[in-house]
Amino acid sequence: MISAGKKQHYMLALIQQLTQHIPDDMRVGLLYDIGCQLEHSWRKFKFFANSILSRFHFTILVFHAYGHQWPCQVVYHPPKRQGFGLSDGEGCEQLWSALKPLIGPLHKKRH
Repeated sequence: MISAGKKQHYMLALIQQLTQHIPDDMRVGLLYDIGCQLEHSWRKFKFFANSILSRFHFTILVFHAYGHQWPCQVVYHPPKRQGFGLSDGEGCEQLWSALKPLIGPLHKKRH
């Protein structure tokens, strides 16, 4: 993943792999920058069977929610969705932010 922009095919590939490693009755909550668009594309282009789609519940990350239109915020904002509690979906960004000071000292120089 080296190019800019949100490429839904990366997320779809991850979902496909995930479905092969979880029980058939497991429910999955997805917090994704463009979860609303991903769900719309999934339904429109029928990427997976409806039985798989019904197990997935999409939201948008709290930090990104306010960049979406109001109707999208009402449906996809995590606190408004059952089962997400106070999740903000920003765990990875927070981890990378905390690790950022280590990039320079740990960077291996190429000769």
